[in-house]
Amino acid sequence: QVQLVESGGGLVQAGGSLRLSCAASGRTFSNYAMGWFRQAPGKEREFVAAIVWSGGSTIYADSVKGRFAISKNSAKNTVYLLMNTLKPEDTAVYYCAAAYRSTSQDISVRQSYDRWGQGTQVTVSS
Repeated sequence: QVQLVESGGGLVQAGGSLRLSCAASGRTFSNYAMGWFRQAPGKEREFVAAIVWSGGSTIYADSVKGRFAISKNSAKNTVYLLMNTLKPEDTAVYYCAAAYRSTSQDISVRQSYDRWGQGTQVTVSS
C-alpha cells in the first residue's frame, strides 16, 4: 500500500522560501510519477509540479515556473518541492500524490493520481 506523508509547511513572509517533503513508502517507485497539488479555501485543487521517478523529467504550472523546483531523492524515497519567492496567492494546503506511470503523459492532470497524502498547510503573509 502506497503511503505519502508531507511535511515542511508553515507560515512565511512574502518573498521567503519553504521546502516541502513527501516521504513515500509501500512500493518501488521507479514506475511512478509524483506530483504536488494545492488547494486554497473555496478553490479547486490545482496542479503545481510533477516529476517522473525514472528519468526525472519535470513539469510545472505556469504560476510557479521559475520560482518552484521539484526534485527527488531515490535513496530516501522522498520528493521535494522547493518554493522560492513565495507570494500570498501561494497560500494553500499542499498535497503530494502518486501516479502509476513512467512517462510525463498527463502528469499535470489530477485524475492521473490515485494516491494522495493528507496535505501540509503553507501560509504566505503579505
